[in-house]
Amino acid sequence: MTERSIEHGSFTIERRYDAPPAKVFAAWADEAAKGRWFSGPEEWEDAPHQLDFRVGGREVHRGGLRGGPVHTYTAIYWDIVPNQRIVYSYEMLMDDARLSVSLATIELKPEGERTLLTLTEHGAFLDGLEPPIGREQGWGSLLDALARALARPSAD
Repeated sequence: MTERSIEHGSFTIERRYDAPPAKVFAAWADEAAKGRWFSGPEEWEDAPHQLDFRVGGREVHRGGLRGGPVHTYTAIYWDIVPNQRIVYSYEMLMDDARLSVSLATIELKPEGERTLLTLTEHGAFLDGLEPPIGREQGWGSLLDALARALARPSAD
């Protein structure tokens, strides 16, 4: 039997966006808007994104390099306060191997016409398949992509 392991990891990332909380919230809540920034690296092929953004709703996103393993993100939304917070849990898989299970929160606070977004994640990283630092870096890249999407007129 293969030895199994678990590594716990937590991190918090803050970003300030030149957009009000309602616009930042919409970038998470609207399927088309989220599709503009929530994707794998440029060289990945992404499957259609599925988003049922409501308490109890699910989100599924799959992608990967052509011919390579498929990475799957599946989330369940537990608490949503429009323009203020989102609480959800999610799992990450690579093909059939579960990489991690996490609890994540998104907090949005107005700063004049801007928004302070705070993402906090508590993860259980399984069997050494992905280190917590990789997840933190991945979220950093996604939040940077969110900034670019918010700056485009089509993100309204």
